[in-house]
Amino acid sequence: MKIIVDNKACAGHARCNEVAPGLYELDDNDYISTDGFDVEVGQQALARRGARACP
Repeated sequence: MKIIVDNKACAGHARCNEVAPGLYELDDNDYISTDGFDVEVGQQALARRGARACP
């Protein structure tokens, strides 16, 4: 599974990181710091919850 991030849409609420801090890493201003990442087996449900937390 791969998570693709739309950096332009990130509003800096950091909800993804609050739900899944090991997956959604933030920069110093609390914006997502990547444009995507691969999710390890066993972490898919957590990654989905983090994505759904995004407003």
